Amino acid sequence: MSKTVLIADDEPNIVISLEYLLEHDGYQVQVARDGQEALDAIARQPPDLLLLDVMLPRVSGFDVCQKIRENPAWQHVRIVMLTAKGREVEMTKGLALGAHAYITKPFSTKELLAQIRAQLGDPAPP
Repeated sequence: MSKTVLIADDEPNIVISLEYLLEHDGYQVQVARDGQEALDAIARQPPDLLLLDVMLPRVSGFDVCQKIRENPAWQHVRIVMLTAKGREVEMTKGLALGAHAYITKPFSTKELLAQIRAQLGDPAPP
């Protein structure tokens, strides 16, 4: 069974490219365009991994991360923050709130896929 990745980002071009990249790599992909949509999607069916933008409408990525970590049923969800907010203070905050990794935009798709595979314990393709 393939693993599920939830993309929480409000930039359509990024969502489209990430969706293609992840589906091509064999992952099931869900999309949330704001923080509340992300929380609703997780409540319905927690993903294996969440790609989470910090600057989201309605509920910020930081708040989404915190709410996930406060819910014992969602502790298994791996969180990779993917954001243009690349200052040390934001990175520290994201990791302190429970994110497993913090990647800044623009990002290398190769590095992002490697990070996702590492977080999910998936081997790199031959």
